Amino acid sequence: MKQYKLPVLVLLALVLNATLSEAAMPKKGPWQTLFDGKTLAGWHIFQKPGIPTDTKWVVEDGAIHYVTGSKSGGDLVTDKDYGNFELELEWKISEGGNSGIIYHVSEDPKYKATYQTGPEMQVLDNERHPDAKMGHDGNRTAGALYDMQKPITPNAAKPAGEWNKARLVINKGKAEQYLNGKKIAEYPTSGPEWDAMVANSKFKGWEGFGKFATGKIALQDHSNPVWFRNIRIREL
Repeated sequence: MKQYKLPVLVLLALVLNATLSEAAMPKKGPWQTLFDGKTLAGWHIFQKPGIPTDTKWVVEDGAIHYVTGSKSGGDLVTDKDYGNFELELEWKISEGGNSGIIYHVSEDPKYKATYQTGPEMQVLDNERHPDAKMGHDGNRTAGALYDMQKPITPNAAKPAGEWNKARLVINKGKAEQYLNGKKIAEYPTSGPEWDAMVANSKFKGWEGFGKFATGKIALQDHSNPVWFRNIRIREL
């Protein structure tokens, strides 16, 4: 069988092209732990300096737990702002419970809640909480882009009391949301399509909603017990 050899210059060109293509790919930062499993270091209550001593957010059995009672509440937010990132965590919700993972949150004092600026990945007991049947086509169920997009894969959540693995990727104006390995949402974070989604949601006319390209990541206080663990992030 006759063998054909590529000219040396052609081989060099191929190698150079591959090298340039690799260099052009976006560099991913290293994974960083957002929760050490023991303390709330790196977090604070939305628009408050640090964590109050009587906070409802406690650490139990290696998880951040929101408890009910007479203690101080408020959404828990990261100390650091994030723009393009990949976030992974596990969450568990109580029976009939509701919470959320909210990103690109502004702490400008004119905004009184994290959800006034940040889009939300829903955390919910789909079987018992009425929000699951509100909205349109399941856009308020667990894992969904809250009130804005029909789930690509419905019913991906595990029942209340069981751990769910969530993944959120925000990169260069695009977002993807996953729950238990299944893609739930995919959407642009700005532009005409995003504007149309906002206009068809409860957030229509909200001044700062979805307008920030960087911001805090928030774990929502919705007055129901919820747990989060194994929280890590890498910047893109």
